[in-house]
Amino acid sequence: MRLRTLLGLTLGAGVSWLLLAPTRVRPVAWEGPGLVPSRTGGPYADNGRLNTAELFAPVPGKAAPESVAVDTQGRLYSGFEGGTIVRFHPDGTSPEVFADTGGRPLGLRFHPDGSLLIADALRGLLRVDPEGGEVRVLATGAEGVPFRFTDDLDVDRAGRHVYFTDASSQYPWPHELLDLLEHRGHGRVLRHDLQTGETTVLARNLNFPNGVTLGPGEAYLLVTETGTARVHRLWLVGERAGTLEVFADNLPGYPDNVRYDGAGTFWVALPSRRSPLLDATARRPWLRLVIARLAERVKLPLPEESMLVALDLNGRPTAFAQGTGPASYGYLTQVLPVGDDLILSSLHAQTLARVSVSQVRP
Repeated sequence: MRLRTLLGLTLGAGVSWLLLAPTRVRPVAWEGPGLVPSRTGGPYADNGRLNTAELFAPVPGKAAPESVAVDTQGRLYSGFEGGTIVRFHPDGTSPEVFADTGGRPLGLRFHPDGSLLIADALRGLLRVDPEGGEVRVLATGAEGVPFRFTDDLDVDRAGRHVYFTDASSQYPWPHELLDLLEHRGHGRVLRHDLQTGETTVLARNLNFPNGVTLGPGEAYLLVTETGTARVHRLWLVGERAGTLEVFADNLPGYPDNVRYDGAGTFWVALPSRRSPLLDATARRPWLRLVIARLAERVKLPLPEESMLVALDLNGRPTAFAQGTGPASYGYLTQVLPVGDDLILSSLHAQTLARVSVSQVRP
């Protein structure tokens, strides 16, 4: 009887904590993205095309290469936890330290002059000269609001404007889950003028805007919105300049980085498949409040899965690849087309990986 009473008190205390524990998260109700696409049929069916991938050389003591960029010599660069930028030979061997941001480098792009531009979650928009070493800070805020989660970027061909995202002005890295649970639209899309040093807000009130890439002719910018499982198109020129519209909706997973191959295809990384249970909480902010209380104190497990989708210029899927299991390179955060290959990066991996386009698009 005493044991039963003790268990009852313990359970009651646990429930009370979940309902009453203090939290900074203030979730709001929203309309979910729709039914999760089927895994057994349709364009997003499981196919095992990413069950194997060629791993790059290991990087001792490093993990979580979130983004990858390639220079004019074909060498590949990625930012790891702890701030290190690592450079690989084109064949994926001989990793060496190129620079250290002292923060958390996420998105990487090369400027036409050979310098490396970095979206660093902790330090803002950065630039490293072609020889590596010195890291310069370009911007840390806009409109009086500091960047809290500088995420991804792209640069125009003229080398003047850098387009980038501040995924959340409220929750800094690595607390992205709290922003997704709250769903109050703390994210912005910005443009930095490298000549004047001015930073302009192009779009706001987005739910964790993540990856960005310029489209054909630099007429528009694609922006992945992780919190809504969709991709937006932000027009930069013409009568629709400044207009934000949905480009692709109801994706099977939560999109991360996006890259354009210059030949009519946008490659989108999907780190995790959408959860019907989490989608069901869209109209139940009280339930997300309970989850947030846990997420602030315990690292909640994320499912290991590999997914990527290729979208055409109209936002329609033209290829999908998925993989599960111990041999799969999981939790993809970027897909970079390089020649006949796709270079993969991941927040759960120790190094980069490679698959052929023909493996993804047989």
